Amino acid sequence: MPDGAQAVLDVRGLQTVFKVRGGEVHAVNDVSFDLKAGELLGVVGESGSGKSVTMMSLLGLLPSPPADIRQGRVTFEGKDLLQVDPATLRDVRGGRIGFVFQDPMTSLNPVFTVGYQIMEPLRSHMNLSKSAARDRAQELLELVGIPSARARLDDYPHQFSGGMRQRVMIAIALACDPKVLIADEPTTALDVTIQAQIIELMKDLRDKLGMAVIWITHDLGVIAGIADRVMVMYGGQVVEQAPVKELFGNPKHPYTQALLTTIPKLSEERARRLTVIEGQPPILGEAPSACSFRDRCPRAIPICARRNPPRFEFGDRHDAACFVAAEVSDAG
Repeated sequence: MPDGAQAVLDVRGLQTVFKVRGGEVHAVNDVSFDLKAGELLGVVGESGSGKSVTMMSLLGLLPSPPADIRQGRVTFEGKDLLQVDPATLRDVRGGRIGFVFQDPMTSLNPVFTVGYQIMEPLRSHMNLSKSAARDRAQELLELVGIPSARARLDDYPHQFSGGMRQRVMIAIALACDPKVLIADEPTTALDVTIQAQIIELMKDLRDKLGMAVIWITHDLGVIAGIADRVMVMYGGQVVEQAPVKELFGNPKHPYTQALLTTIPKLSEERARRLTVIEGQPPILGEAPSACSFRDRCPRAIPICARRNPPRFEFGDRHDAACFVAAEVSDAG
């Protein structure tokens, strides 16, 4: 990431609620973060922590109802994406911001050729002719490493392996030269060898194209190798943000610390049991009024049960929402 890079995406106070039978689910609670030009931001946390819902909220990808974005601001190219009209949002979605969904086996439409599916955003967002769009589609398949790209344009998704389908999904997301690419667990359901290939591909594309990337995952090992900065989510909130080396070397939030202990290490004795985080994630029936991690935290103090901690600063671009880490008195 270039030094002094400007923010291409700025999210402030995002809150997303799902209306369900018998109540509400507060899936995203006061989430704020920014993304610099050329930066790769890793977003980590357990299933249900709000990672995917946060990113889908930015682009209006959640069905409403049941989803309701109660508040927040999402600034991109001088516009608040939560306030723009549907036509403008469609132009941004798939054009200026690309999205790679997490399941390559079901994300492509089985009844259309991959060429058609790559050409569709090119024709709708960039007004290319059919022949120009086909030429560009071929270039994109070559860019993501699919052999015999011209011939494969006329193949259907079922004729591609899982790894090749994910490459096609990346090609579609890159079709209109986006400024931001959001990758939602792009290596899910792929074997380890293919996962490594997709990770290397994304690193190469990011370096070659200079786009900013948000990489959603539950795998801290992946994040360690590709991210510039990491955002840790728990209970629909951001509990810690830091540059990747700072997060791994000096984690402040007890949840981040616990996550890091769960990473298997090759140097450990084979007989040693894997570390787990005891307890269950919170039930998000209402907006948090106390620390969501307190029931699972070995360091919790009385104030943790009375107030939801704000994010305290611990250094350059490093903050964490923890009273204990900030050494706030439990008499507060």
